[in-house]
Amino acid sequence: MRIILASKSPRRKELIALIGVPVEVASKEVDESFPEQLEPVMAVRHIAEKKADAFAVDVTDELVIAADTIVTIDGLVLGKPESHLQAVDMLLKLSGRTHEVITAVALLHHGSTYVFHEVTAVTFRPLDAAEINHYIHQYQPFDKAGAYGIQEWIGMVAIEKIIGSYTNVVGLPTQRLYQELKTRYPMLAIP
Repeated sequence: MRIILASKSPRRKELIALIGVPVEVASKEVDESFPEQLEPVMAVRHIAEKKADAFAVDVTDELVIAADTIVTIDGLVLGKPESHLQAVDMLLKLSGRTHEVITAVALLHHGSTYVFHEVTAVTFRPLDAAEINHYIHQYQPFDKAGAYGIQEWIGMVAIEKIIGSYTNVVGLPTQRLYQELKTRYPMLAIP
């Protein structure tokens, strides 16, 4: 079966390769907005489903895997920062606190979309202004929800603990995805 990873994220491509699932990468521009009244879990599920469903008219027997990741704290959804100032603001909100990273994955096959999600709690130690500015300047985290990548410098020096899936924070909950694929699509012959 041909599998399409509907993502521009090099991190998702690398993670799915590490679990041994051969994919072709393709993406479509999708409006990532969501109705304001949606709770964070429902919002991220909504976006992942939109990303998968964008391929519905193009695929027949293929399996499409799409995902979206958000960071949430105090009921606020922190998406990708659009500026240096917005990234600073996000990291200040996370500094010295615990937040949740939620990734939703949508699997589209034969016109039917199945969506699941994972939640990971991440705790940052307090960050000072020099650390925040160094990180933003050096790593340009403008393509990352919450303005940080756990696999980068800030993850190595500032994250005190995580509860849940590490790969979920990177952008794809690989253990859960592997189990879902193995269970739902045995024809993939995943070991």
